[in-house]
Amino acid sequence: MHTHTTFDLAVVGGGPAGSAAAITAARAGANVLLLERGKLPRQRVCGEFVSAESLTLLANLLNTPEPLDQALRIPEARLFFDGHVVTTPVEPQASSIARLDLDVALWNSAKDAGATTKIQTAVEDISGSAPFCVSTSAGIFKTRALINATGRWSNLRTSPDAHDGNHSKWLGVKAHFSEPDPHLSVDLYFFDGGYCGVQPVTLAGTNPSEGRVNACAMVRSNVAKSLPEVFSLHPTLKRRAENWQPLGHPVSTSPLIFREPNPVQDGILLAGDSAGFVDPFVGDGISLALRSGALAAQSLIPFFQNQSSLEQASTHYASEYRNHLLPIFRNSSRIRRLLNLPRPIRRSIGHLLEATPAVSRMLVRWTR
Repeated sequence: MHTHTTFDLAVVGGGPAGSAAAITAARAGANVLLLERGKLPRQRVCGEFVSAESLTLLANLLNTPEPLDQALRIPEARLFFDGHVVTTPVEPQASSIARLDLDVALWNSAKDAGATTKIQTAVEDISGSAPFCVSTSAGIFKTRALINATGRWSNLRTSPDAHDGNHSKWLGVKAHFSEPDPHLSVDLYFFDGGYCGVQPVTLAGTNPSEGRVNACAMVRSNVAKSLPEVFSLHPTLKRRAENWQPLGHPVSTSPLIFREPNPVQDGILLAGDSAGFVDPFVGDGISLALRSGALAAQSLIPFFQNQSSLEQASTHYASEYRNHLLPIFRNSSRIRRLLNLPRPIRRSIGHLLEATPAVSRMLVRWTR
């Protein structure tokens, strides 16, 4: 093991949040180290829905327009619950981008921006502060600042989420399936104990005309543990999935626990799911990851330029995060509570949404 030259910034986690942070800081002239413990490309439990609010940011981060040019546009959302079908426009239109393509494109953009990238490199320990000492499977690195973008269950966090019998145990499971000519919408199928989102998606190197959908579910662990079990819980989804053929292996993650977002911990800036996990049904997880990663790096630039302290930069990031991103988490929590109400009340809500399209559009705007 050996110690390398001190970096301005080390980013741990090579998903959308980590890559967005690395690209933003490197383009501003910072000496950046980007670490990822896994391989690329790989599947992730993700709805693969990219809201319009982040498309401009994503276009600026990427060094090639191909992922956006090839992406399917999603002009509407359909909600299936308690016998109701509520259709509402997605305005402006969102995009559907496979994580197998998105993560690689962002990683390559980070390399092109000048970041030092190390894949299949696990972080084993972090000590110190400004500079931090990062011990990894590839050596020991020093860095003036650190961004944790490793996801919900990071081993970098000193205060992991507490979860006991009072918390519902949720898991996420996702896979791609073949479906000829899928409807251009994001479809959410709600049932007692969870929901499943389905939307069309394309994959680089495949024929788009063959038809591919991404099915991604969040479900209580005592209700279902696999996608076939999930499909059986909603009659409309069960019929739709009868002729699907799997395109690759499913992936899963658990437990999923909701908590108040925390953007800074022990002098480390947290981005993406490391800072807070938003309910996937709002379709803003990738957007929040990109925005929080870029915001974290932007907040650190004055520190890199010796115009502020790390504490001041961290305070600025926390303030901007709470002002611009925290409302999305709170609104998604409110909507989730509505959907967890007793079935007679949900049916009344369904009647209201079907009869009043303006209310449906308002709910979509709440999560943006």
